[in-house]
Amino acid sequence: MSKDSDAIVIGAGAAGITASIKLARTGLAVTILEARDRIGGRIFTLLDPECKAHVEFGAEFIHGRPLEIWNLLNRRKIRITEVDGDTWCVNDGQLGRCNFFSEVDQILEKMDDRKPDQSFLEFLEECCRKSNLGPPQEEAKKWALSYVSGFNAADPTRVGVHWLVKGMRAEGKIEGQRAFRAEHGYADLIDIFQQQLNDTGVAVQKNTVVENIQWQPGRVQIVARGPNGTTTFSGSHVLITVPLGVLQARLDENGAIRFVPELPEEKQNAINDVVMGKVIRVTLRFRGRFWKDLPRMRKKRGKTMDGMSFLLSHDDWFPTWWTHEKQPFLTGWAPFHCAERLSGQSESFVVETALQTLHRLLGVSVQELETLFEQAYCHDWQSDPFSRGAYSYGKVGGDGMEEALGRPIENTLFFAGEATDADGHNGTVHGAIASGERAAAEMLAVLGKGKSSKLKMRSSE
Repeated sequence: MSKDSDAIVIGAGAAGITASIKLARTGLAVTILEARDRIGGRIFTLLDPECKAHVEFGAEFIHGRPLEIWNLLNRRKIRITEVDGDTWCVNDGQLGRCNFFSEVDQILEKMDDRKPDQSFLEFLEECCRKSNLGPPQEEAKKWALSYVSGFNAADPTRVGVHWLVKGMRAEGKIEGQRAFRAEHGYADLIDIFQQQLNDTGVAVQKNTVVENIQWQPGRVQIVARGPNGTTTFSGSHVLITVPLGVLQARLDENGAIRFVPELPEEKQNAINDVVMGKVIRVTLRFRGRFWKDLPRMRKKRGKTMDGMSFLLSHDDWFPTWWTHEKQPFLTGWAPFHCAERLSGQSESFVVETALQTLHRLLGVSVQELETLFEQAYCHDWQSDPFSRGAYSYGKVGGDGMEEALGRPIENTLFFAGEATDADGHNGTVHGAIASGERAAAEMLAVLGKGKSSKLKMRSSE
């Protein structure tokens, strides 16, 4: 089989799809090589057959009002709702409303990127020494640590203050502290992407795993394994949008990509100086919203958890939980060390651990929870060979590494993906989309300098 393309894009996540559509709209013939049997990458939505509700395995919230997402949804008149409700906390085994947010904000506002970079844990120990703290401030310090490791899926001993400050500034510009959902979750965005791919004639080859990229300036040969055997793609320009974890994989690991010759030292340093965060998340469906009448031991006419949106704790397994509006679902979030303990375990172990966590946090017996439990949805992104982690963060001393990660090599190899976003939106869908737009513009600038060579594909069994 033989087919000509003007551009090849590796990876059909948000970055790869966005870039492909932009390239195709200029009249180029574009082919996407996707290892999975679906598009979307770390966006993965399924429909629960019982409740007819959309359940997310990956990205779930729209963080703030990024135009990259809002413009697409608004053009299709898709309803967007803000996540609203009460935030509950568990402190020393006591369940109650959270009251630490202002104190945590005061701590985070002390971070300064004009000083030498340091890890968040070093910053926290330096700015909040125990001798200077009362009980409320000491508790706020613990919550600040939980926030950074939870929200960013980051190791507080590795994540850099400079990177955190940059992200906070970026969030402030788009009201990033607010969370939203589309009417049908991220499935709405994937539907839009699929329609645009169809309209622009982009060819998406699924179940096609890229194994080897041989390159020299102006020439690339890609060897991929697909349903019909080995396929070789050759051409002059290729855009690589695989997750950072795939670029970091050892060559003997499933899903790894071999570059021949090896990537330049600057690119390898950038790959190693950005870190892939770890998360295990599980969504549990129950027979009903049993938490709406909790806590069972409360003051007369005390507030119940019926309006709960988030439940926060310092639990060692699933410290964060959230609800799905009025649906009987609870999602547990296990970041960093919690994810390391759960990754590679069976789904039954993850579910049992989640139920045990809810027992500790809510005071409901495990037997009752097991009676109420109906269905679990879980995906281990760390063990997934085509992601190898959740999303990226910047480590201490890693200033400028996102730019270096996204920088083209010899106007031949181009790079995109949330980890390459240089504007502080790493780890977000809108950051991935923006990186795809940036990389497509870079490739078009090069293609515009002369006639683009046709990318040719041939198959060998």
